[in-house]
Amino acid sequence: MTGKDIFKITLNLVIVYLVGGFILAFVYANASPKIFRNNEKAEQDALKILIPGADFRKLGDWTIHDKHAKYFEAQKGGETVGYIIQSFGKGYSSYINTFIAVDRDFKVQKINILGHAETPGLGDEIETDSFKNQFAGKDIEHLKVLKTETTEYIQAISGATISTRAVSEDAVKNGVAFLIKTIKEGGNKDVQHQHN
Repeated sequence: MTGKDIFKITLNLVIVYLVGGFILAFVYANASPKIFRNNEKAEQDALKILIPGADFRKLGDWTIHDKHAKYFEAQKGGETVGYIIQSFGKGYSSYINTFIAVDRDFKVQKINILGHAETPGLGDEIETDSFKNQFAGKDIEHLKVLKTETTEYIQAISGATISTRAVSEDAVKNGVAFLIKTIKEGGNKDVQHQHN
């Protein structure tokens, strides 16, 4: 193989890489706004499911487990009816993206799991209504997981205690604590909450 052949091969590779790079850049530039709009729509849909009939106003951002999250005020007829906070819990095999709706007294009304990669057939039970419905009416003092049968606290999913705790004692409890500190007690709205 001559130097000329090596030059041709190198030149062809450079051209292929450049063309590939331009194609990727073009696809990303066109897909990125669509992905953003789809994420925004999914977020708005999630808010409406948690507090139907309300109008939502983003109040700010916060950080948990180095993950960017948001919190909102919910209003009906110009009156505040509650708050929704996005939070993350460190599960068995993923960070569990959770939305939590609370009333004006910061009692949980409803939660929704937006994303996770927990074990199928075990940890993914966090998505079931029977698990999520346990949170209704719970204040911050009752967001504790028990392995025994309970209605006062949160009952652990059999074989998935880590996932249960990630939602209950990490995502939900820390989200509610942040709202209480920020809204009720008028704390710093740009607080970065790190839970390890």
